[in-house]
Amino acid sequence: MSKTKTFEEKMQRLEEIVSLMGDSKVTLSESVKLYKEGTSLVESLEKELEKIEDTVSILIRKTEGHVLEDYDE
Repeated sequence: MSKTKTFEEKMQRLEEIVSLMGDSKVTLSESVKLYKEGTSLVESLEKELEKIEDTVSILIRKTEGHVLEDYDE
């Protein structure tokens, strides 16, 4: 069973990838695999950040009394 990684775990893995790719001991083939994994992580993190921004925006409007509909997480 595969566990979904948290935002923080994805960020940590992305940092590891950047570090590994900076190492001259990584082969070209390994670099390509790491790059693919890294770009996938970046896309996933961007989507999560967009959702978080939307949630924060809704909550701000709600506290200001400008919400037209109820927010359900």
